[in-house]
Amino acid sequence: MNADMDFDNTTIDLNDKARPNCAIVGAYNHPQASLMIYYALHALQHRGQEASGITSIYFDEAKQKNRYAFHRGEGLVLELFADPKIFTDILKGSSAIGHNRYSTTGASSKINIQPFNMLYKMGILSIAHNGNLTNTKELKLKLQNEGAIFQTTTDTEIFLHLIARSKEATVLGRIREALKTARGAYSLAILTEDALIAARDPHGVRPMNIGRKKNPDGTYAYFVASESAAFDIISAEYIRSIGHNEIIVINQKTIDTGEIDSYKIIEKTPEAKHCIFEYVYFSRPDSKIFGHNVDKVRRKLGKNLADESPLVPKDGDKITVTAVPDSGNTATLGFARINDKHHGPTVFEIGLIRSHYVGRTFIAPGQDNREFKVKAKFNTVKGVIENRNMVVVDDSIVRGTTSQALLKLIREAGPKELHCRITSPPIKYPCYYGMDFPSKEELIANHYDSEEEIGKAIGADTLHYLSLEKLLDSVPKGEGIGYCTACFNGDYPIPVEKDAGKQSAE
Repeated sequence: MNADMDFDNTTIDLNDKARPNCAIVGAYNHPQASLMIYYALHALQHRGQEASGITSIYFDEAKQKNRYAFHRGEGLVLELFADPKIFTDILKGSSAIGHNRYSTTGASSKINIQPFNMLYKMGILSIAHNGNLTNTKELKLKLQNEGAIFQTTTDTEIFLHLIARSKEATVLGRIREALKTARGAYSLAILTEDALIAARDPHGVRPMNIGRKKNPDGTYAYFVASESAAFDIISAEYIRSIGHNEIIVINQKTIDTGEIDSYKIIEKTPEAKHCIFEYVYFSRPDSKIFGHNVDKVRRKLGKNLADESPLVPKDGDKITVTAVPDSGNTATLGFARINDKHHGPTVFEIGLIRSHYVGRTFIAPGQDNREFKVKAKFNTVKGVIENRNMVVVDDSIVRGTTSQALLKLIREAGPKELHCRITSPPIKYPCYYGMDFPSKEELIANHYDSEEEIGKAIGADTLHYLSLEKLLDSVPKGEGIGYCTACFNGDYPIPVEKDAGKQSAE
């Protein structure tokens, strides 16, 4: 393998993690639909912090026709929608969809901020997308040869062209044909003049849920969202996960009867390939995804990690376990419990305090070193760490640059020993389905032959990753349910075209 990775010449990112993909939400038959979307997007801000947008559809009394309105921009939800007049004067109507963006395909540019809207033969259509297509180049070239003019550099726009050019007689028929043509990972919220439509790709890589809330008039408002935490903030009840290979339609029939029409994208539903990293890192622990509680899975990850790579106290000392906040918190509880139960006195302590006011793009004027940037995000609780046998539990290591700086910071607090435990296997391959993993060359696991070598490189006395076997043991099982583990073993369940991944026309 290669020589030691050159940390000093590696660009540091405060979030040296698998990047969040995106959040999508939708509302139908609520008198303040856009306001509900605003709150839901805020609850899902962790899935995308680059830009946000909301589109609503309303009936224009003066023109006697449906119209759409939108507001979108770069920045966080609370900043972009701070003016109440946005909801009272612009985003009117009882149906809306919204999107939080982290760019995994296409440039970080205002032209790529979703939802995307269009007027075409069948009326108004707005779309929000979470995931990545893997036949983008093929479809884009075909559409351009047929005369299509692309306005953005993201794969989401392909759906609009496919829907607009379809010869199917109904809106639903056009959408279904477009989804059958596209290949890759997609969860979608689509707003038309008379329906909210949501879908998950045939393998169901990204999550999507349905919820509802009773209106003052006794009818129900219906919602879709990437994670169920979006329903909690608006006091909506979780109904179920949208199935893989499923299109659901919420319209007036749903309001009248309570029935949500369901259709298949392709006739034969394949085995699901849920993104296992949604459980490991992406989703909030208080959310439900793929029909299951994230918190429960993360606790089991920690328990299996303790069974597989425990720490045994020496000379009567106890083991002190701390998490890299916030995504490591729940798993660390599971680790500490099992290590204490089976291997010796172990306590969970809060040894790291995280600043929530340092964004992903934080730049320190006059500073360009990882130690300063990590200290801007984390600080140690020295009384917890000093003279202790410390175990730091984290969800993943990507480049390793932040892990190295963080362990150095903890070392400065004076632990007796410093060990590192990771609740996922080594990441060795890029993702083409909506996670912004670096190239293979940037991944630290591809620069060393063993855990011992990686541990030495980042400054840990010992390092252990959770095995793929134990990772799969930690997640929910079921007939037809499988998981995408391509970032760990290179086994890509959906065909990927050459040079797929993060592409930009710019």
